[in-house]
Amino acid sequence: MCTIVSISQSALKHNLLIVKKNSPNSKIVSMVKANAYGHQINLINPIINHSDLLAVSEISEARKLRKITKKPILLLSGVIEDQELQQAIKLNCQIVVHDKTQITTINNTKQPINIWIKINTGMHRLGLSTHEYLDFVKLLENNPLINTQCVMSHFACADEINHPMNQSQLFEFKKSTYHTTKRSMANSAAILSNPASHFDYVRPGIMLYGVSPFEIINNNLKPVMQLSAPIMSIKTIKTGDSVGYGATWIAKKSTTIATIGIGYGDGYPRHAKNGTPVLINNNLCPLVGRVSMDLICVDISNVKASVGDNVILWGTQKLRIETIAKHSNTIAYELLTGVSSRVAFISTI
Repeated sequence: MCTIVSISQSALKHNLLIVKKNSPNSKIVSMVKANAYGHQINLINPIINHSDLLAVSEISEARKLRKITKKPILLLSGVIEDQELQQAIKLNCQIVVHDKTQITTINNTKQPINIWIKINTGMHRLGLSTHEYLDFVKLLENNPLINTQCVMSHFACADEINHPMNQSQLFEFKKSTYHTTKRSMANSAAILSNPASHFDYVRPGIMLYGVSPFEIINNNLKPVMQLSAPIMSIKTIKTGDSVGYGATWIAKKSTTIATIGIGYGDGYPRHAKNGTPVLINNNLCPLVGRVSMDLICVDISNVKASVGDNVILWGTQKLRIETIAKHSNTIAYELLTGVSSRVAFISTI
């Protein structure tokens, strides 16, 4: 008996269709960085097969991805040194240029390359300034080996629909790229809320995996990752008994406690609060006591359960990962990418 993550292929297909429905005139660059947001790059075939491009952050990720697909790969980090450029070319990557230090390396290429140019429209993380971008465009006119596929930027606050930066960034992007044939700006939040930002390519990430990019849960998106673990023990404790390290939870009455075989060593959040729900036999039951490395405890006083029963920690419409993230003062992204290597991953229909 062990902790298991199930990756739903039908949910992946469904969520990709939601992307296409919301941006029917745009090509899709699917974010599969960080091992497909923790879902395992070899278990996301619907995304691999039905996206126009696949985006990763690092050369190491591109190398793993290239072993399973011939699809175009977008290298978001770009390259700094010639050695990295040669690796990217060998892997047939399209390369993002986002800093002026990269320009010389790119311009000295001896082989044809496809690039995306990233400009900073207000996030102030990565991206060329407008001045640097215009200078780079002029430089490229003299280099027939470099083909600019697209110009891109990134929203800082797209998950807040009415944030004023969304419109200011979009205005800046349009102003800077009015002469450009191919453009890209929309992430998951913008795909769902800002059609004016869709342009030629959209770049879905978290929504592909069934998680809302907004604070409000989006039930049109289907959870892809389901995390489950077995009940290891059941016991009844009396009033005044405590549960777990530090005795932080004390029973106010006779309580039936189930101990479940999962903990922060598996990626369950250590800071999950008392009352964080788990799903046992389709009933929500509250966490009691501190999360330990291998185990958690829950109150099952009102539920029929047995040792060996499967417990869902997140990944159904009734218990979504967004709920667990909220109870743990974190975000779903961190939980998805934090599942540990000792957890068994399986593919389901």
